[in-house]
Amino acid sequence: MGAGRMGLPMVRQLCAAGHDVRALARSDAARHALEQEGVTSFSEAAPVATGADAVLVCVFTDEQVRDVCLSGPVLEEMPPGSVVVLHTTVSPGTVADVAERAGPRGIDVVDAAVSGGPHDIAAGRLTVFAGGPDTAMERVRPALEAYGDPVLHVGPAGTGVRVKLVNNALFAAHIGLLAEAVRLGTRLGVDERTLLGALPHGSGASRALAGAAARGSVEAFTTSVGGFLGKDIAVVRRAVAELGGDLGALGDALSAVPSGAGTRTR
Repeated sequence: MGAGRMGLPMVRQLCAAGHDVRALARSDAARHALEQEGVTSFSEAAPVATGADAVLVCVFTDEQVRDVCLSGPVLEEMPPGSVVVLHTTVSPGTVADVAERAGPRGIDVVDAAVSGGPHDIAAGRLTVFAGGPDTAMERVRPALEAYGDPVLHVGPAGTGVRVKLVNNALFAAHIGLLAEAVRLGTRLGVDERTLLGALPHGSGASRALAGAAARGSVEAFTTSVGGFLGKDIAVVRRAVAELGGDLGALGDALSAVPSGAGTRTR
């Protein structure tokens, strides 16, 4: 469910690994892309889920996950013993709601938040933070390992997305600290491009720094990842607020992120 920027390369890897894949395609472009991979596509969710061993959900927002799993017919069509895998970075509450609805039907839920992009999927090296029952993880591991390495089972359902939210908060904080470092470099008379070319070779190196160096500036890198990162940071802010807490020093670093990531709202 969701054969787009991330989902379509997952489909390719699943097919290459010998899995029998059906997919939802609501546009002509998506249907054509799936047909090129030899995948059976449907314009409605129900026949995709009917009799499936696992339904992999790779949409963009909480609302879309709820639409697929709670408002639509997916759970009604899945057989007992099957597994819903949520690749979308959602709130822990959404995972809990899907699991509450799925459990009485004998369906397990694995929240398998991911770190990486389409190129990582194509290379089979997408990082997967998975939460769910041991037995469900073993059932879906062969599918996840078609595109994921490592596939990390980090705890019960809901834990995968919690780890991903911490990961993305830390990644965004790295960007904020990097923006501050560039400002310091400018005050010291070192231009940004020179600084970004040199720092990856030092002890302050990070993935955020490598990405900014490749793009030539912190702002350009932030803009390139802003759509996804900003959405995920909004989720972590909401989750922390619901717990009555704050992000502490991470929040201060996030406030320094250039506006392209949409992380400035406190």
